[in-house]
Amino acid sequence: MLRLAARSFAFGLAGLIVAPVAMFFIVLTAAHVFDPRCGTPGDSGGCEMGAASIAILSALPGLAVGVAFALIQGYRNRAK
Repeated sequence: MLRLAARSFAFGLAGLIVAPVAMFFIVLTAAHVFDPRCGTPGDSGGCEMGAASIAILSALPGLAVGVAFALIQGYRNRAK
């Protein structure tokens, strides 16, 4: 049980770090591809702030996905 808790903590921490970084780059890339105004002097950093906002908001779902993944994997291994 302690191993499952440690594994859940590790996967949760990984999700907490990986999800916001991935979402930042995905949103920023999509913004620059689909909006020709992104990156121009008149933009004033709007596209970058949108990417940062999405990245901040994706931290807790990333944590939840990491913990859920570890728990599902642990219970699946226990059933075998």
